[in-house]
Amino acid sequence: MRYFATFFWTFLLVNMASYVVSSMTGSAFHFSTAIIISVVFTVLLFIIGELIPAEPSEEH
Repeated sequence: MRYFATFFWTFLLVNMASYVVSSMTGSAFHFSTAIIISVVFTVLLFIIGELIPAEPSEEH
């Protein structure tokens, strides 16, 4: 469920950002490009989430 929720929100936010940026630059909005970018961002989020330690390290 967490994978689906992460992809869902990444999909929405990347599509919104892609639409806004394309309209600001005057270029055409490409839905397929936004989907590819959202999949890449989702994978990167999962990788970053696994690399960050869950517990704080206790160093004296």
